[in-house]
Amino acid sequence: MTTALALALRGRTVLLHGADRPAFAVGHGTPRIDMNRGNFRIADQVEARTPLPHLTVAGEELRFAAAPGTPPALVWRLEQGPDSIRLALRHAAPGINRVWLALPADPAERIRGGGEQFSYLDLRHRRFPLWTSEPGVGRDKSTAVTQQADREANAGGDYWTTTYPQPTLLSDRLHAVHIETTAYAAFDLTASDRHEIEIWEPPAAIHLLAADSHASLVRRLSDLFGRAPALPEWTMRGAIVGLKDGENSFTRLERILDAGAAVSGLWCEDWAGVRETSFGTRLFWDWRWSERRYPRLPDRIAALAQRDIRFLAYANPYLATDGTLYPEALARNLFARDAHGGAYNVDFGEFTAGVVDFTNPEARAWFAERILKREMLDLGIAGWMADFGEYLPTDTRLANADPLLAHNAWPTLWAEVNARALAAHERGRDAMFFMRAGYTGTQRHCPLLWSGDQCVDFSRHDGLRTTITAALSAGLVGNRFHHSDIGGYTSLYGLVRTPELLRRWTEMAAFTPVMRTHEGNRPRQNLQIDADPAVLAEFARFTRIHAALAPYLREVAAQAETGLPAQRPLFLHFPDDPEAAAIEDQYLLGPDLLVAPVHAAGRDRWEVYLPAGADWQHFWSGTGHRGGQRLVIDAPLGQPPVFTRLGSPHAALFARAAASAPSARS
Repeated sequence: MTTALALALRGRTVLLHGADRPAFAVGHGTPRIDMNRGNFRIADQVEARTPLPHLTVAGEELRFAAAPGTPPALVWRLEQGPDSIRLALRHAAPGINRVWLALPADPAERIRGGGEQFSYLDLRHRRFPLWTSEPGVGRDKSTAVTQQADREANAGGDYWTTTYPQPTLLSDRLHAVHIETTAYAAFDLTASDRHEIEIWEPPAAIHLLAADSHASLVRRLSDLFGRAPALPEWTMRGAIVGLKDGENSFTRLERILDAGAAVSGLWCEDWAGVRETSFGTRLFWDWRWSERRYPRLPDRIAALAQRDIRFLAYANPYLATDGTLYPEALARNLFARDAHGGAYNVDFGEFTAGVVDFTNPEARAWFAERILKREMLDLGIAGWMADFGEYLPTDTRLANADPLLAHNAWPTLWAEVNARALAAHERGRDAMFFMRAGYTGTQRHCPLLWSGDQCVDFSRHDGLRTTITAALSAGLVGNRFHHSDIGGYTSLYGLVRTPELLRRWTEMAAFTPVMRTHEGNRPRQNLQIDADPAVLAEFARFTRIHAALAPYLREVAAQAETGLPAQRPLFLHFPDDPEAAAIEDQYLLGPDLLVAPVHAAGRDRWEVYLPAGADWQHFWSGTGHRGGQRLVIDAPLGQPPVFTRLGSPHAALFARAAASAPSARS
């Protein structure tokens, strides 16, 4: 029997099908994917696209066909639960490698999701390809920086390029859609009456969820994707100081401590050595302690531990061909293969590295045991940046997967390898790792995200502001904790840090779960936190504020165990305030701290929106303000716009934190 179909949750239509407006189309396409150092150019030649207007319902099966009497091209099993619908794929016609799903839309509807997005929290009226990649330099095709990066290395990026895509949509009509696939996908949200999702395979399932509030919807998605591990408590007791200066890093750390900084960790990503390239100082990708660069490192780590300071390092899932671990992995046949059967070596810019094949269980076990456990955890390392994860080439040969489908899955496999090492080590509960790459399922393995490689500036699409959007969007799809490189990372084409940028980034980072610095890709050309007395004094001050907030951060972390992120968009707690729904450059840290970072240069006054439904107190002056209004307030360096909820049980703690570190004169 041919019929129309409307699937609803909590009285809201979430999928609508009719002969005149079919929910599904199928087809075939031939992609062309070119990669240059993690930057991808993707083109698709669609050879056929066939709508499926004819629906037959047979028990719990929904059979979609192109015409009456023809075999169904897609067959779904309808599985319904409390406030949820799952369409599980039972059959797809041979030869189909493209599926299009149309969902009903309201013209005024806001859509969030898409994984970790950097430019926009509300995705409506734009198209978002979902493919993990380098985010790009500048990420704005109208700027000279992005144009030059594109000319030189196809590395400019765009508003949608991200290391962490995910095929999940959250509607402000309080329902969500998640596509169970690792294939390339794209959200087309440009039409007023329908959303279209393109998927480069028949997906295993389509999940439709509904809830009675935004917070409940986020918790339900967290249940679906898996809860992240807890962060060790030490991460919230001051800053993790990033220095890649060899043995001199310890001398510089003492100067930072002498300035009064609260330091929880020393992060030396150059622990395995460095190489100099035209891009800047790069790490030597052989994940073993470099005795030449860090003599007596085990003793240094032990001495820091006596002072309650952890030592952190760096690793990624590739091995340099001129390193000592590469021949060991080659002998064990642990690398992905090229077309000729040899190890697939990727050009990373003036050096090459082999791709450890994580579709091979032996390779996953070897990396976790041989590198992360023996070379790092056994040495006393308490944390590391688990970098990359988005580079997998699509022309490689893998042990157990099609690279087109493995590419988006790679970050989750990489996260699982890191989590496996922690779970197997006696010190695992006190250690952690942080990642920039991700995809569905990364949440259950990775305790902490960072927002990747922003430019060292205030630019709209690749500067300080993008870390706010990144934290909020990633949090909505189940990632509990997020942070960024203080001062940004990418310094190219004349971009260098200013004291103002470094101080503004420091201010914001103090009001995030983890506060961590980075020297950037060109340390000697860029201002560092210990190179300017005023910058260092303010950095030390804000580390003390971060440490003073630790009891509150621990409570926020406990709330995050229920599925809520630490950094939250305003609408999560103020759903009845339409103004709050539009705010994308402020956030709540837990329920009681409102943070509105100054993300533009040369500004000492800043507009802040205080959501209705609560009254607010200025963190620095104690002045009270009613909610539901926009304020333009004084925001000199050293006093970022931060407000606390009046009546908070943490009011005394907030007052002590603000008073614990009096401001130095700007």
